[in-house]
Amino acid sequence: MAQVIKLSNLNIFNKKVIQGRTDKRLRLSLAKINVVSQEIHQFDIVVVGGGCVGLAAAWKINLRHPHLKVAVLEKEDRVAPHQTGHNSGVIHSGIYYKPGSEKARNCVEGRREIVAFAKEHKIAHDICGKLIVATHENELAHMNKVFANGIANGVEDMELVNAKQIKDIEPFVEGIAGIRVGCTGIIDFPDVTAKLAALIVEQFQGSKVFLSTEVKDFVHKGETTDIITNRGIFSAKHIVTCGGLQSDRLAKKEGAKSDAAIVGFRGDYYDLTEKGRKKVNHLIYPVPNPKYPFLGVHYTRMIHGGVECGPNAVFVFKREGYGKTSFSFLDTASAFGFAGTWKFFAKNMKFGIDEYLGAFSKKYFLKRLRTLIPTLQYEDIVASRSGVRAMALSKQGEMLDDFKIEFHGNAIHVLNAPSPAATACLSIGKSIEEMATKQFRL
Repeated sequence: MAQVIKLSNLNIFNKKVIQGRTDKRLRLSLAKINVVSQEIHQFDIVVVGGGCVGLAAAWKINLRHPHLKVAVLEKEDRVAPHQTGHNSGVIHSGIYYKPGSEKARNCVEGRREIVAFAKEHKIAHDICGKLIVATHENELAHMNKVFANGIANGVEDMELVNAKQIKDIEPFVEGIAGIRVGCTGIIDFPDVTAKLAALIVEQFQGSKVFLSTEVKDFVHKGETTDIITNRGIFSAKHIVTCGGLQSDRLAKKEGAKSDAAIVGFRGDYYDLTEKGRKKVNHLIYPVPNPKYPFLGVHYTRMIHGGVECGPNAVFVFKREGYGKTSFSFLDTASAFGFAGTWKFFAKNMKFGIDEYLGAFSKKYFLKRLRTLIPTLQYEDIVASRSGVRAMALSKQGEMLDDFKIEFHGNAIHVLNAPSPAATACLSIGKSIEEMATKQFRL
């Protein structure tokens, strides 16, 4: 079991807290928050973030080093509360990503591993395949580039298809050419994450997952660090942060420096009605526009039934705000205070306007969906849920095109892990384990 030191009252800041002494930085950190716990938890490694990447990293570290006591801290009352639990549940193939990139390698390896994991632990999944469809001749060059990427990345079970073959696969889709990707599928990512949390607790003595535990600050003390939370202090030799939408802030609090900042983009979805669902058999995607960093609105079969379509991609005024009018002064000021945000807006003005039109007009959203399925009707779609995607922007206004994981002192920070991070989580977790083993000298 993790060693727990009882305190009489952590709200009295002049008490002797750790080994008979409390330094000034710790007193100041404690003074900022209302600590509700009277415990100090001691672990070898603390992982911050209870999404799929954080829990995969913790599990992989413990698999390699079962003697270590690992804690995962999640500020919400459940695992997979944000990006992991709000994505469309697609197991991506690896076809889109630049050959040799971390996205390409981790997606292909991670896809194979997460399917095996789902089979072993009886997690709902379906390798249903998908169709990438070109509707205009000006899309063919990029479609062929995407196909070439798939070959270079080792994506199996894919082929180019013509207009007739598209109709054979998806009778309601109109296209001139496409790519059939048989190894793409769908899965319940929250269940994957919950299983990882259970395995950490069940397989490794002393390792734990703490919910409703928000990290407020880090205080370095020689070879250890005190992680100050709303539920007490966690003392650890090493730290891994996988904070998703809060990743840049966690790294900054720990003391790491980065030239990138997180900006959130909300994606809105519509569900197809029973009538509309009859027009979709697989996953249906457009050829992505190479000028923009998103895949475009598409049709996704859901693992527990139904079909959803979307998402758009609009700038959010609250990083964890899922409503169209969600607002946070801190998040808005942070985004607009970063030069890269303005440069990104300037470079993508037309794209941004188009996305906002889709966010507030069902008719406009339907128009975009009809590019692939022209017979889709207004009554075939109903407004559904939203998700927020964390994207790391450089000071030059460019979205970081690859995963970004950095080592700093006794900490590892996952600074950028957008899609396909959920598909790739077990492979990313292995990469973090290898980095931790080397850098932390485990």
